[in-house]
Amino acid sequence: MARSLVLAAGLLVLLAAPPASAETAGRKFLRGFAGMKTAFLEVPGNMVAETRTHGPAEGLPLGFAKGLGMIIPRVLVGVYEFLSAPFPAPADFRPILEPEFPWDYFQSRAPSPPPPPPPPPPRHRTRKR
Repeated sequence: MARSLVLAAGLLVLLAAPPASAETAGRKFLRGFAGMKTAFLEVPGNMVAETRTHGPAEGLPLGFAKGLGMIIPRVLVGVYEFLSAPFPAPADFRPILEPEFPWDYFQSRAPSPPPPPPPPPPRHRTRKR
């Protein structure tokens, strides 16, 4: 019981201490933990990302395949980051995989504005004689 309370308190401190954008040992630890526990989100996440890029007909099957292929790297990198959290490798605790967390695929991105319509074709006037 006491061990789980200490672990919960430690995780709370790690979550509350660093600002969201700071790359710290605590954030690297949590990134590794999240990578180990939520790697399954790679499948729907890649499906969303590829659908945004290529449309649903191509994005869904391509994203499914990429997501399946990214589960194992996400878990392995998660273990590495979890165990090496106290050490600044890579430099400044930067994330190894992009997106940093598996749920970042689902962050809404502002859609790019549609391109302007093409100019109308020139009209040729015919003279009446």
